[in-house]
Amino acid sequence: MMDIFKIMNISASGMTAQRFRLDVIATNIANAETTRTENGEPYRRKIPIFSEYVKMYMGYEEPSGVKVEKVAVDTSPFRLVYDPSHPDADENGYVKMPNVNVLREMVDLINAQRAYEANASVLNSLKTIANSALQIGTR
Repeated sequence: MMDIFKIMNISASGMTAQRFRLDVIATNIANAETTRTENGEPYRRKIPIFSEYVKMYMGYEEPSGVKVEKVAVDTSPFRLVYDPSHPDADENGYVKMPNVNVLREMVDLINAQRAYEANASVLNSLKTIANSALQIGTR
């Protein structure tokens, strides 16, 4: 049986992971029009990869939360936009644009917000349970 502090740690790690995801999404949206980065190419969408954090406890594995495994780079092709006046346009007038779809990022943003809120709700419920347990015997 899990104790209340382990549940709090799991929810808190979920909130931390979703906050990190929100930061990556914000970076993607901010760079949705960046046609040239330090490597000379357009910005490539970033994707946070999470995994389960497991601790060994008395010889068995016990789930202990969520961790950021890595930030992957989306290798899907860049969008081509016809804009001959753009400084990064090729000889045919096409500009390579980042592979960021702002609509997809907004959907991911809402999903991350909801996951964050769900973990916050768990923590609030645990707080209520703990306060109720402290009131036992005092009434």
